[in-house]
Amino acid sequence: QVRLVESGGGLVQPGGSLRLSCAASASDVSISAMGWNRQAPGKERELVAHIFSGGRTLYADSVKGRFTISRDSAKNTVYLQVDSLKPEDTAVYYCYADWPGARSWGQGTQVTVSS
Repeated sequence: QVRLVESGGGLVQPGGSLRLSCAASASDVSISAMGWNRQAPGKERELVAHIFSGGRTLYADSVKGRFTISRDSAKNTVYLQVDSLKPEDTAVYYCYADWPGARSWGQGTQVTVSS
């Protein structure tokens, strides 16, 4: 089983930055890819960023150039550096971890962008 714990969300002004972290505890499984989705009020959950085990990354078009995903494989931790935040980035951000035959999700962390 894989358990994920997120941290780093909060209230920030437009143009500001945050660093989200997600630590995975894995029992007898090997985590491959990790990533982040988000869900804004009244909207469907959407992919934000994904990082493969080899380090290749994918981003939603709406966050390219502003968000950066990285991971520390030794610690089973994934990070999301979010810069140049916009009000439309307001959402609950969920991290996930892929392991053989399954995907585990974190509990979510709220990011609110407002002046």
